[in-house]
Amino acid sequence: MSDPGRGFDRRSFLKGAASVAVGGAAAIPAAAAAMQDAPAGPPILGPGPVDFSVKVDGKARALRLEPRATLLEALRGACGVTGPKEVCDRGACGSCTVLLDGAAVPSCMVLALDAADREVITVAGLLGPSGEPHALHEAFVRNDALQCGFCTPGMVMSCAALLGRNPDPSPDEVRDAVAGNLCRCGTYPRVVSACRDAAAALRKGR
Repeated sequence: MSDPGRGFDRRSFLKGAASVAVGGAAAIPAAAAAMQDAPAGPPILGPGPVDFSVKVDGKARALRLEPRATLLEALRGACGVTGPKEVCDRGACGSCTVLLDGAAVPSCMVLALDAADREVITVAGLLGPSGEPHALHEAFVRNDALQCGFCTPGMVMSCAALLGRNPDPSPDEVRDAVAGNLCRCGTYPRVVSACRDAAAALRKGR
């Protein structure tokens, strides 16, 4: 029964809905054809282990990991590289910081597959060809810029990224570079001194 106040009845509504349904069904083949003509996207990886390679501290590593594995898990587990520390595991503390193609990143927040065919440098990768310490290693010791040591690898790598783009950083620039690295021992002033000390040494070629 129609309702004059509403301007339509149930029969009209159902007829309209049926028309929409028929029109939508007719559009499905056209949409399917358009999808077939669309360019193929990237291959779907997983859910099982995937083979890939990554360059870690100058050495190519062939890995086979599930897509869910993080770069930190790959480094510490599959590669046996324990410089990056697992502390918060949520990108909040900076203890797992590494260089990925020269940029400082928290490795717990990067999927291992996202590092495929890229270069990863950890705190050990800063060592010279004969195992000699980097200027940052020496400066951190010289300035007593570490206590418990859990944050130190990440601090060093954040400083390394800074010095890679700025050979003479100001104290404020150092503080900004390590803003994502938390130190519960409170060595921040000494970290700033160590980074600037290393910068001076590198500028002198030491």
